Amino acid sequence: MKNIVVMGSTGSIGIQSLDVISKNNSHKVIGLTCHSNADLLFEQTKKYSPDFVAIDVIDSSHNLFNLCEKNNIELITGNDASSNIPFSNLDLAINAIVGTSGLRPTVELIKNGVDVALSNKESLVLGGGAPIYEREYVEPEYYSRYKEFNISSVLPPENIIDVAKQIIKLPNIASKKWIYEQYDSMVGTVNMSTNSRSDAAIVNLKNTNKALALTVDCNARYVNADPKTGCAIAVSEAARNIICSGGEPLAITNCLNFGNPYDPEVYWQFVNSIKGMKIACEALNTPVTGGNVSFYNQTLLKGQTTPCFPTPTIGMIGVVSDKENVMTLGFKDEGDLIYLIGKCYDDISSSEYLANYLNISDSPAPFFDLDEEIKLQKIILDLIKNRKIKSAHDVSDGGLYTCLVESGIASNFGFDILTNHDFRQDAYLFGESQSRVVVTIKPNDQQKFESYLA
Repeated sequence: MKNIVVMGSTGSIGIQSLDVISKNNSHKVIGLTCHSNADLLFEQTKKYSPDFVAIDVIDSSHNLFNLCEKNNIELITGNDASSNIPFSNLDLAINAIVGTSGLRPTVELIKNGVDVALSNKESLVLGGGAPIYEREYVEPEYYSRYKEFNISSVLPPENIIDVAKQIIKLPNIASKKWIYEQYDSMVGTVNMSTNSRSDAAIVNLKNTNKALALTVDCNARYVNADPKTGCAIAVSEAARNIICSGGEPLAITNCLNFGNPYDPEVYWQFVNSIKGMKIACEALNTPVTGGNVSFYNQTLLKGQTTPCFPTPTIGMIGVVSDKENVMTLGFKDEGDLIYLIGKCYDDISSSEYLANYLNISDSPAPFFDLDEEIKLQKIILDLIKNRKIKSAHDVSDGGLYTCLVESGIASNFGFDILTNHDFRQDAYLFGESQSRVVVTIKPNDQQKFESYLA
């Protein structure tokens, strides 16, 4: 039987710890400590009959004195009483003390060779005493207005080719080569994706058969339209980029950029973004390893302070277990067959087409289903590992058309496609509904490929 002391026994964690101990015959409570709840400590002392109790603040007339004297129980009082408990015959200490006051007795216990179980979060976070805020937040008025958007209110374009030409010129779609080519894109000899573009950057791990896949993702317009869904999309698209490059997602870091947190509507965006990140990270098994929060990102427009679009930027790392499985996005050979994997929807919400071509800002986030996303990622990774496809590129900003153009430009190929007339042509080509990937295969593999997918 092990002798145990519960420090902070009158708090919620301490009470739960004692409840567990009482159901386990292998432990004997020989010590109890608390700060000032003498009444509850008195009841606990009667129940467990410890060898000693310690309390920082107590009235000299309290019945606990008589109880301890009558039962030969050592009573320790005064400031930091928990640090003065006897260490002899003590096998284990449970630290359930709230705040930094639990640090000193923990150190003393360890010095004296006593095993310590830390049951209080404060001892594990920032050295104790980390503040916990419950700040007011409220759903913005625009959110309900955005949800009322209906695609039927937008007339289909008269000339889809003219739209396509304009979409590819939009600042968020157009090539950024003039920026990144000013810098050392080779990064020594470790960058494996400089001349063979992938959805994620591929970093060579020398003297191994492995590589790292790295990506950064966030569409602030999606997050502004629906913070929970938009942030979940940011995490999921980052994972999709890793997958399309032949890697398996491991973890994320983040850079959370928002306006004034004292603005209840801004804080609503922040709270729901975190909820969306949590849901997606748990589903994709990509823990958050760190990051930062940047508030007060705002500007003065027409005499009014306007917050930035909420921008929870996601940085994700993955691992390519076999460098032979690194997948690129460019079309490979003339005559290859192009397949779109994933479900299509009559959806143009928050797309570049809707927001920056038609100049309609009031719409929800694009269609997104996390279960569909997970299924898609498993399929794509399986296709890559089994060498069933020649290229892979996810459908994101700009929609299917932009995805195809990017794959074509990467290898100087054009393309012919047939649109699906079950959907509006503008939604099919320029909509940004999630969980879709374009792949290519050899013409001779068509039957085997389609059977494999089935």
